[in-house]
Amino acid sequence: MENTAFTQGGEHGRSPVRTMLREAGLRPTRQRMALAELLFRDGNRHISAEGLHEEAMARRVPVSLATVYNTLHQFTDVGLLREVAVDGSKTYFDTNTDNHHHFFIEDDERVIDIPPGQMGVDDIPTPPEGYEISRVDVVVRLRRIRG
Repeated sequence: MENTAFTQGGEHGRSPVRTMLREAGLRPTRQRMALAELLFRDGNRHISAEGLHEEAMARRVPVSLATVYNTLHQFTDVGLLREVAVDGSKTYFDTNTDNHHHFFIEDDERVIDIPPGQMGVDDIPTPPEGYEISRVDVVVRLRRIRG
């Protein structure tokens, strides 16, 4: 899902970030707006909380790492981001919320999308009674071939 409020320039001359946050049901605080601007300004991307915090510090956005984590989780909860758990200790946030899968490049600790149509998942199990599958996440781990 592309964040159309951001990419189309908002509504009635309002800030596109402000519009996107309000449409998602979030109050557009200064910190949320600053972090959303960093996240969504250049199209789809994958970023860790630490990476976004570093970007914020480099751009002199006064925000704590805890606030970055909280904001990323709030954005995920309302559907603006998709969480990509690589392993128990590393999580990335994806601005592309469409159903898709990922490569994780171990050497660079980087996540990239698997191109559409290149990954299929067959034989998905039937969920237990009272449950439904919300999505299937596949992360294919890559490492450079060592000579």
